[in-house]
Order: sequence, then structure tokens, then C-alpha cells
Amino acid sequence: MKYLVLVAFIAVLASLASALFFMMRNGRDDKSRGNHMAKALALRVGLSILLFVCILIAWQLGYIQPTGLPATR
Repeated sequence: MKYLVLVAFIAVLASLASALFFMMRNGRDDKSRGNHMAKALALRVGLSILLFVCILIAWQLGYIQPTGLPATR
């Protein structure tokens, strides 16, 4: 489970770096550059939501255990 979360986090960072690359790239067609950047950012948001949902499901199924403060007092 740890490796899956690590791979998903690296994919989120790679998508963010890709959006930065498209934003900083000098090109003649600003619309194309903006479309590529928007797609990369949309992919990042989708991966982040998917990672969050997977972590919640893993917690509900008992694959991971929370640490720290107890949920009830």
C-alpha cells in the first residue's frame, strides 16, 4: 500500500511539473500551450482525488491504520 501511495504522489508531482513546463515554454501558439497546461492540471486534480479516495477505502477496509490522536475521546 505504501508503494501505491508513493507512485501516485510521484505521478501528481510529475503532472504538476508538466504543467509548469507547458506554462514556461516559449511558443508561437498560446492557445495550444494553454490547452496542454490545462490538461496537465486537470490530470493532477484527478490523480489527487483518486489518491484520496483510495486512501479512504484502504482505511475503511483495514489495510492502513491511523496513528496519532484517537478519533473518540
